[in-house]
Amino acid sequence: MQIYNTLTKKKEEFVPLNPGVVTMYVCGPTVYDFFHIGNARSFVMADIIRRYLEYIGYNVRYAMNLTDIDDKIINKANEEKIDSNEVAKKFTQAFYEDIKKLGIREANIHPKATEHMDEIVGLIDSLVQKGNAYNINGNVFYRVESFAGYGKLSGKKIDELESGSRVEVNTEKENPFDFSLWKKAKENEPSWDSPWGKGRPGWHTECSAMSMKHFGETIDIHAGGNDLIFPHHENEIAQSEAVTGKQFARYWMHFGFLNMKEEKMSKSLGNFFTAREILENYSAETIRLFFSQTHYSGPLAFSEDLLKTSQSALIKVENFVDLIKENSATSGGDSETTFDFESYFRLFSDAMDNDFNTPQATAVIFDFIKAANKAINETEQVGKNFYSKVLEFLNKTAQNVLGIIDLEKVKMQKSLENDLVKLLLDVRQKARAEKNFALSDEIRDKLTELGIELKDSKEGTTFKIK
Repeated sequence: MQIYNTLTKKKEEFVPLNPGVVTMYVCGPTVYDFFHIGNARSFVMADIIRRYLEYIGYNVRYAMNLTDIDDKIINKANEEKIDSNEVAKKFTQAFYEDIKKLGIREANIHPKATEHMDEIVGLIDSLVQKGNAYNINGNVFYRVESFAGYGKLSGKKIDELESGSRVEVNTEKENPFDFSLWKKAKENEPSWDSPWGKGRPGWHTECSAMSMKHFGETIDIHAGGNDLIFPHHENEIAQSEAVTGKQFARYWMHFGFLNMKEEKMSKSLGNFFTAREILENYSAETIRLFFSQTHYSGPLAFSEDLLKTSQSALIKVENFVDLIKENSATSGGDSETTFDFESYFRLFSDAMDNDFNTPQATAVIFDFIKAANKAINETEQVGKNFYSKVLEFLNKTAQNVLGIIDLEKVKMQKSLENDLVKLLLDVRQKARAEKNFALSDEIRDKLTELGIELKDSKEGTTFKIK
């Protein structure tokens, strides 16, 4: 299996530190608001990567942190005149609710910054003792020039950097590119004890401390959005490797932006939809298919039209599943149908082994459905074994890895659809009995528009979904 490593700028064979086990740390949200659909892309693609690693047999130890103390949380608390803990608690709960709706499996651990203060303070203290950090009046900064490898992830050089929006400006610093490890407490802000006085940690410090606490000094995969390469992930490397003298992460993976009219979707630009808003109109499976049809590392344009295209494609998949289940229930034999299932499993794995190429993997699934449909149409009698193997393939690939279909949900949806159509037929029958033929015809016409064909007879009305 090949993974593109941001650190080396090339694809590399994936070899975990410990055979059979993968440690994977993904940067999660700052819990001050509902996460937007751009954040959701990173979370979903990380979920698919984790699922595939499990599919091929790895024991994946997966962490996604929650930043539950931050300037944004404090500002939100001040705006709403509530405690910052209440803000963090509210949106942490919302995060869990929304990832569940998106079909994202919870991590083995969701570490929170506020629950790891001892580890954070310990890491900072080690950096101070080693001369990589310094204390100025209760504010502790990382001395960037003390780490020879600074810039190796992002490709940025200290002497070429210019102060920008992502570089914190502070006149106390020795160097404008030194970054905060510990922030001195301000009035009416949450704070914790430390050797430098009361304060709270810097954002970058939290992830290093939590990763090392749960996974040790070196992890296999560290992932997050492209916007985290610099300064967040660059700073994580600097502070972690300065303390341990060991490589912090073996493979760095970064997810491309979700763009709105050629601009990165972000809360700072105000050009975003929350995942909750999109889930009101589209299923999790539709959203996941939409994301899967573009490689995780590339930019993806967001639009309602593209979502609707994914929705239409998914309806065809669900209709195929309905067909398979119906035929399986009525199939009258165990005759073998010639079909090379193994080749499709192999093609799916080949796609995913190539840096998790989900566009190619989804294409394999649609090609499989087309070929299976053809086999059904061209075979005189299809046995139950064929249908069960079709469902097995879709279960293992489309459901368990990509999460673009839920076989049980399709079954429930089919049952609900049938019940709703029957309800409308009862209303139509009552209208006909009352000689309200205008209403009767309107129901028939509307159902026909939706692809539901009615057949009236002396015994009653039957329907068929085309």
